[in-house]
Amino acid sequence: MSNTQIIIVSGRSGSGKTSVLNILEDFGFYVIDNLPLSLVGQAVDDLIGNDVKKVALGIDVRTPKADLSAFESVYQSLTDKYHEAVKILYVTAQESVLVARFGATRRVHPLMPIANNLPNALAQEIELLKPIATNADIKIDTSTLNIHELKEKVRQHIGVDNVVSVNVLSFGFKHGTPIDADFVFDVRILPNPHWQENLRPQTGLDDDVKAFFGNYPEVDTMADDIGKFLIKWLPNFLNNNRYSVMVAIGCTGGKHRSVYITKKVGELLKNHLPDNMPIIIKHREKRYW
Repeated sequence: MSNTQIIIVSGRSGSGKTSVLNILEDFGFYVIDNLPLSLVGQAVDDLIGNDVKKVALGIDVRTPKADLSAFESVYQSLTDKYHEAVKILYVTAQESVLVARFGATRRVHPLMPIANNLPNALAQEIELLKPIATNADIKIDTSTLNIHELKEKVRQHIGVDNVVSVNVLSFGFKHGTPIDADFVFDVRILPNPHWQENLRPQTGLDDDVKAFFGNYPEVDTMADDIGKFLIKWLPNFLNNNRYSVMVAIGCTGGKHRSVYITKKVGELLKNHLPDNMPIIIKHREKRYW
């Protein structure tokens, strides 16, 4: 139970509740939005019982009024069973900001059919959400936040480590440059084992090819230079709303030079990047070896 997190996300319409749910989904939470309160307890029990450790539930004024009035009892039932694992995250914003957002998006406030105008809808919403807002463990005012700042606020409040996976990929230019690469390094200027018949069937992972490269100091120098560049700049992605980065290293066929350099660079990164930047080494053209 110590690893279980159950987050009830609520707040004023237009304040960013959907954005918060999307952020939590990116953080590995199982997200359910606009679930009737009468089903919340059973849904949580089923998910936790199936070894889902992180659950986020979106509750707002789209829930029928009679159902919303039962929030206190539903919340009490959850806390009785799951104790400190249950948290309420409530998002809000200044009224002028909400009015401007509704004007910009041209969306209709969910209470407009009964409130007749937006100010009345916003006022009625505050009253309906009082049982949730009163019990909130976390309150975030999104009036001046952009999506990146909101993500960082949520991350800090719920204690999620910021992790960015670094994919180091070898490839062959003759098969095309990876379109999703963040960095591309061309190592075709290095000596090519392909022109030695005994090395042609082997790859940059084989000892004979490694020995070949050992005769050319510029090969390891290039790997070191690429590694130093990435070690300096990749940590900045931890604060850039990213979950992964791809470093692509290419030669002609993706079998010798790029494979050898990718392995060397990947090992350098493993030894020097922080623990929350795991390194994944891949060889795209392996199917052609």
